Parts: sequence; C-alpha cells; structure tokens
Amino acid sequence: FLGNKSIFDTVNSVQFSNHTGYAHWKGQVLNSDELHELYEGLKLNKVNRYDYVLTGYTRDTSFLAMVVDIVQELKQQNPNLVYVCDPVMGDKWNGEGSMYVPKDLLPVYRDKVVPVADIITPNQFEAELLTGRKIYTEKDALEVMDMLHAMGPETVVITSSDLQAPLGNDYLIALGSHRKTKADGTRITQRIRVESPKVDAVFVGTGDLFAAMLLAWTHKHPNNLKVACEKTVSAMQHVLQRTIKSAKVQAGEGNKPNSAHLELRMVQSKKDIENPEIIVKATVL
Repeated sequence: FLGNKSIFDTVNSVQFSNHTGYAHWKGQVLNSDELHELYEGLKLNKVNRYDYVLTGYTRDTSFLAMVVDIVQELKQQNPNLVYVCDPVMGDKWNGEGSMYVPKDLLPVYRDKVVPVADIITPNQFEAELLTGRKIYTEKDALEVMDMLHAMGPETVVITSSDLQAPLGNDYLIALGSHRKTKADGTRITQRIRVESPKVDAVFVGTGDLFAAMLLAWTHKHPNNLKVACEKTVSAMQHVLQRTIKSAKVQAGEGNKPNSAHLELRMVQSKKDIENPEIIVKATVL
C-alpha cells in the first residue's frame, strides 16, 4: 500500500527465510484472516488512504480474494487509486510453461483480481493462462493484451516472452499496451515493444522489481508508456549487469554462480533505480 508523502505500508503475503530459488526455505504463508486483521489496524487508526496498491507473489486463494475486497474499499475512499497487480503464477522453461503456485489461484486472478486492477504485469505464460489463448506471434500477443484490457486494466505489460526479437536471438521481448478512454468516449491505445539483451543466468525477484519500477515510472509519466517502460527496462539492465558481474567474481573463474551469488544487487544499484541512464529504447507499434 503506497500513500501520499512517500508513506507506504508493507504486508508480507509470505514470510520465508529466503526466496524459493534456493534448495530449502522455511516460513509462513499469510491467510485472509491475518491480512484482514492487519488492514483493520490501519483502518482503526484512519491511516488507510493510499494512492497505489502493488501486489505480487501470493500462495493462498483466500488471501487473494481478501486483497480484492480491500482494493475495492480503498477505491471507494480514493477513486484515483491505482492498483498494480503482478499476477505471479508461473513461467516457461525451455518452451514449456508450468505453475509454481497452487492451480486454484488462476480463477481468482482471472475472475476477481484482474477486473479491479489498473496495471498488470504478467509474463507471456501468465498472460496465456489468464486469457486461455496461446501466443505464437507478436500479433497474437497484441490480441491477448486487448483481451486483458477488456477484462479491466488500462495498462498491460507482458514483461517477458519467447517471441523472436527483431534484433536477434540475444534479445528478450517485452510488450506494452496502454488504453485510455477520452471524455468523448473515443479510445486511444499506445502499444510498444522493448528489446533488452538477455543475461545468461536465472535470477529471482526480477518480476517484483519490474512491477515496482513500472509503478514508479508510470506515476512519473502517466500518459507515456514508452518512456515508463524504457526507464523500467533500462534500470533492470543496470541491476542485472551489476548482479551477474558481481556473481561471477564471487563464484570464481570457471565456476557457475549459485543462488546466493545471484541475489539482485539492489542497494548497489540505488542510483540506477532512481535515475536510470536509458540504455534500452522502446519501439512504438
């Protein structure tokens, strides 16, 4: 929950010893009653007015349903509230998609969460799950984003895909679409493609970072998805390049970096996150 004057409240949907990219983890998954209790505390103190809500990794369906109830209540208080949802469900490995959260989260995301979201940041696999439509071409992706718009969100960004990048196999494609309805009822849609260099490593937390930075840059550039995505993806590149460079040094020459080595270098990248040099440009489609 992000309020004005840069005040924000963090609620952990899970409290784990470490992220699940490691071989072992321990901890707790918050349920809906526990979330409701925390929110009630905020409400009793009348500090529950927010400008933004951002959600990510969740493992519990009742928790997710409670998020929807809270977002709807917050939007009644502040109709300008923007809800950014990263529908974290799964990804593709070697072309095959699989879910890494319980399968019963999908209908809750599709039927309850996405309709109240203003900005969503699925990867290709998650966009396919939400729409029931496979993406084989860029045209398919644009049509899937239109289907997602029709479900509710004004802004849809497919954060990563296995589509062929015009710049070549060493690049990863992200696609964005922003749809706005003018006062006279006409719709304007801005669509963009971003191609960023692939980094040969498996990172954990990149989706969280992407969603958080997209929230920040769409706040700064509310009607310019191109600039917001360029700043988001450029900052991502700075963080990932710094992380892989550091990981290789820690692992030692000839050794493969492990999960601990590949922890994102967030603090070291503070300046790049706050004011990224634009090293990745977006193409308007």
